[in-house]
Amino acid sequence: MQISVTGHHVDITEALRNYVGTKFDRLERHFDNVANVHVVLSVEKLRQKAEAKLHMNGNQVYADAVHEDMYAAIDELIDKIDRQVIKYKEKLSERRGPSEL
Repeated sequence: MQISVTGHHVDITEALRNYVGTKFDRLERHFDNVANVHVVLSVEKLRQKAEAKLHMNGNQVYADAVHEDMYAAIDELIDKIDRQVIKYKEKLSERRGPSEL
């Protein structure tokens, strides 16, 4: 899985980049076929916003989260993306059958 992290009105430090990387490793436990992830971290006054777009085989998943703390926004984002990926995987297994995944 290839992760690209960009910032809008915020400098992306190595600590933020590592934090995002370790959190997105959690997705690989649920679904292996994530091709790449594009994460945008932005700041608007007191709102810290994290948004991500995942490209999977034939599908895209998008989520965003807003919080006062950037790390909390990233955690919220990961929870939302994780739920969507699990839902997508369940939908695939219902179509194909449990033996084909």
